[in-house]
Amino acid sequence: MAVFQIGDKVETLDDVISGWVAKVAENEITIETGDGFLLNFAPDELVKVDKGQIQVSNLEASRVKAEKEAPKKRRGPAVRPKERNAPKMEVDLHIGQLVPSTKGLSNFDMLNLQLDTAKRQLEFAIRKRIQKMVFIHGVGEGVLKEELYSLFRRYDNVRYYDADYQKYGMGATEVYILQNH
Repeated sequence: MAVFQIGDKVETLDDVISGWVAKVAENEITIETGDGFLLNFAPDELVKVDKGQIQVSNLEASRVKAEKEAPKKRRGPAVRPKERNAPKMEVDLHIGQLVPSTKGLSNFDMLNLQLDTAKRQLEFAIRKRIQKMVFIHGVGEGVLKEELYSLFRRYDNVRYYDADYQKYGMGATEVYILQNH
C-alpha cells in the first residue's frame, strides 16, 4: 500500500476523481478536488499521480488487476422443472379482490364484474403473448366456473383445464393460449 503525504497528487481507482491529499489519518485519506471539495477515501482506493503519471507499485497493480478481472459468478435462482412450467400470470376473481365492498351489488352484478375482469385479463395476455395463466375462481356453486368456460370457448386459440390441484385445489382453471407465429 502506498504511503500518502499531504500535498501528494492522487486519483481514485474506481471513479474519475483526482485531487491533492489534504489530511492523512490511519485508515482515511482526505483529498481536496480541483473544485475545492473535501472527500474521504480509504488508502487502497487511491493512487499517487506525479505530473500526470500514475505511480503504482507492481504489487498494487497486480492486486487491483486480479480484483478487477476475477470472474464474478452471477447466477439467478435455479428454476426447478415444476416451476418452469408454472403459469406466468394469475388472476384472482374472488369478488373481494376486485371491489372494496360488495354493498349494493347483486349476484348478477358481481358475476358480470368477475367475467369482465376475466375477459380483460385474457385479452391482455393474448396481446402480450403470455402463454399460460390461471384464473382463481373458487369452488362455490360453480356458476362463475361455467361462465368462464363459456367465455374461453369463444376463443379459437384458448385451451383450458383444471389448474394444479396441489396449489389451487378445485377452485382454479389454467388457460393455455396458443401462439400463432
